[in-house]
Amino acid sequence: MKFITQALTLFFLLVMNMSFAQTGAGAADHPKIVVGMMVDQMRWDYLYKYKARYTEGGFKRLIKEGFSCENTLIDYSPTITACGHTCVYTGSVPAIHGVVGNGWYDRSKGKDVECVQDENYKLVGSPGETAQSPHHNLSTTVTDQLRIATNFQSKTVGVAIKDRASIFPAGHTATGAFWYNGKDGNFVTSTYYMNELPEWARKFNEKKVVDSYYDNDWETLFPINTYKLSTADDKSYEGTANGEEKPVFPHRLKQFKGKNYGAVRSTPYGNTLTLAFAKAAIEGYNLGGGSVTDFLAVSLSSPDAIGHTYGPNSIEVEDNYLRLDRELADFFTYLDKRFGKGNYLYFITADHGVSESPGFYLENKMPSGALVDKDYSTPLVEALKQKFGVEKPVLSFTNYQLYMNWEELDAKGADRKEVEKIVKSVLLKAAGIANVVTMESAGTAPIPDAIKNMLIKGYNVKRSGDFTIIVQPTWKGGSVKGATHGTWYPYDAHIPLVWMGWKIKPGFTNRVTGMTDIAPTVAALLRIQAPSGSIGTPINEVTGGR
Repeated sequence: MKFITQALTLFFLLVMNMSFAQTGAGAADHPKIVVGMMVDQMRWDYLYKYKARYTEGGFKRLIKEGFSCENTLIDYSPTITACGHTCVYTGSVPAIHGVVGNGWYDRSKGKDVECVQDENYKLVGSPGETAQSPHHNLSTTVTDQLRIATNFQSKTVGVAIKDRASIFPAGHTATGAFWYNGKDGNFVTSTYYMNELPEWARKFNEKKVVDSYYDNDWETLFPINTYKLSTADDKSYEGTANGEEKPVFPHRLKQFKGKNYGAVRSTPYGNTLTLAFAKAAIEGYNLGGGSVTDFLAVSLSSPDAIGHTYGPNSIEVEDNYLRLDRELADFFTYLDKRFGKGNYLYFITADHGVSESPGFYLENKMPSGALVDKDYSTPLVEALKQKFGVEKPVLSFTNYQLYMNWEELDAKGADRKEVEKIVKSVLLKAAGIANVVTMESAGTAPIPDAIKNMLIKGYNVKRSGDFTIIVQPTWKGGSVKGATHGTWYPYDAHIPLVWMGWKIKPGFTNRVTGMTDIAPTVAALLRIQAPSGSIGTPINEVTGGR
């Protein structure tokens, strides 16, 4: 009888241990792989806005099985793609990691530079172009720290359509970073990482899978009259893509077969393409198949192109997220089969959100408008030229910042306080500009602390401009068509953050968490050093700490 009791006890403990492992609460002392996913331009509310038609295996699974940080905010401004991807993986801000935009004015070179362009390297996978590297990121990443912690045994790989969305997350020491070349339909890399594409990547490129996507055009997933959470299909404030005459369904793609491989960027098939290549990378590098944790950083760039063009209240955006939900369900099933449920750590977040289209706001009697260049930059340049006799007083206007030509202004004996006075006087007359902040004295600017802190964290003394323009809420540069981002406002700064898998217990918190908290949370879970520039803190509700 005693023997039977002991046997039953052992059996019961074995079953409990198996059950415990399957929940992802501690199947092993480390996950086989970390999969970090960023959805470019995904606002937090998209987790719930289209929930009624989400499947059980996609976003609903994330909410049910994962832990959602419901009030995750970007810690800095400007809220721009390159800054966001760098921040998530460094736990740092532009003031420290130095990536202040997708591009900026480089005073030492006297010209605008792109965030990942590097003339020291060549493109691999397509001919004849200068390539890219992560050299402008001044901090290590959590992917770098994983490599260091395992003496470079861990493999880290970045995959995206956008180069910057692959390069910055993959890290300085990456096994590989791959992005999409719309000129020929190939995923490419740089000699910074390798001198030729791996065989698995070459085989993927040879398939030209984009042509098969084009065969289907872009039709709505459901009957178009059932899209009740979006505006009508043809709105005057929607933009157009790929030469189309009107922003309406169906979006014809068959015409691009074998020709325009870049057209896929502004369709949901860009997500399909990226996830297909991500699976190929997992299998090609055997990620998660070794004795240490590997890391795959995936960024889905197409939602950004769709959102910029058609605006967040369009049927195109709604259809994109309904399709993405199904793509995620398929991807999770793949990860379950490949690694075992609970043996991988997954998180999803975004690099920034997006405002509604100004046309949408105006149509519905809300304040908005378009900030037109001639209303502010032309009068400012003319006023400074007239006052100080400098032909080019402003070197660049980018990332909502002005770069002043201090060399020539100083040579003319211009008083900097007088320059500041003119800048503010002229710009504040323009419709759509709420304030102008002198960045050297931003700490004492008469603006709310929340905005002040974001501007200071976004300001890098060597790379940022001299003045930052704060636009009015809901206003947009250019025209009332389409949509954009870049400001401190919640529609740009409130992003999703959901964790699932290894050691993650279901739940949520409405406590404020920051984009800078993501990398140190991953580091805490993996028990490795946080990135060198990290200013965030681990999220205790995720790590199980107190």
